[in-house]
Amino acid sequence: MQGAELLRIIDAIHREKDIDREALFEGIELALLTAARRQYGMEGELNVKIDRETGNLAAYQETPEGQVEIPLDLGRIAAQTAKQVIIQKIREAERDVVFDEYQSRLHTIVTGSVQRFEGGTIIANLGRTEAILPKTEQVRGENYRVGDRIRAYVMDIKKLGQKVKIVLSRSHPDFIRKLFELEVPELAEGLIEVKTLVREAGYKTKMAVQSLDGKVDGIGACVGVRGTRLKNVIDELNGEKIDVIRWSDQSDELIGNALKPAQVNAIALDPENMRAKVVVDDDQLSLAIGRRGQNVRLAAKLCKWDISIVTESEFQEGDPQVDESTERIGRFDDDMELGGAGLTPSPEFESETEES
Repeated sequence: MQGAELLRIIDAIHREKDIDREALFEGIELALLTAARRQYGMEGELNVKIDRETGNLAAYQETPEGQVEIPLDLGRIAAQTAKQVIIQKIREAERDVVFDEYQSRLHTIVTGSVQRFEGGTIIANLGRTEAILPKTEQVRGENYRVGDRIRAYVMDIKKLGQKVKIVLSRSHPDFIRKLFELEVPELAEGLIEVKTLVREAGYKTKMAVQSLDGKVDGIGACVGVRGTRLKNVIDELNGEKIDVIRWSDQSDELIGNALKPAQVNAIALDPENMRAKVVVDDDQLSLAIGRRGQNVRLAAKLCKWDISIVTESEFQEGDPQVDESTERIGRFDDDMELGGAGLTPSPEFESETEES
């Protein structure tokens, strides 16, 4: 192979696969060195270099008298070895390029298309590479077909041999956080901060926000004019209900906000045991607890307090059995079987929308 031809090949690979030219030169040099050692049986004293300007090859051996040039007349087996090493190095270089690109996109949202299914795992085509969406990171009730567009959160990326493994998630809480960052410029600009976010994927999310600018309403910014920003996020989540609440450093106020859309009458705190007893009207009990305890369970996880809900009449009666039965509802239990949940925005958001 002439030097000019070798340079053309290297330039073509560099443009097509975006692999660094120097990495290609070094890979080919290593391949030829491996082949030459197999051919001549030489070890560390043998060197192979490619002139970066002309593409000419030079092989030489270090001796006490100096460098001795060796002709690169490789046999069929040695040439095959060189070819295999070159292919391996190109694949490794491709892997490094893809890894570097997606390493910078770790913990962000990417868009791709469903390419195929392997068991319960979705294989998504991201353009230059593939990514996997494991069954455990999918949302119950979401169904895809080959060719469907899919957006997901890049949860993990690592090198596996000559490939890059990219793990996606649609159930991760930060998927919702990043969706809001795309929809709400005030979040990206640092005018609003998401203090905490808890989620039962496919059913409901509670997100506490705080405005860092007195002129900006955190909830109103996240909901948007006539609820457009919130609706865009809900549509991407196929109807998952989202409660955006106002953050407070006061535990009682935060608990009251977290239990919305239920109206709270009173809150009694036991800071030593991190327990809170919340009193609501009788007609607010089911709303405060939520379907299968979902509302109070998420509120408890968001506030990091055990929450028990009692009605006004139960509180007045002072039934000792009330605490024991309601405290269990307030604890977040990952193993609890989840039922269906309403997918329409809560009255809280409807009122916020009208105000906006």
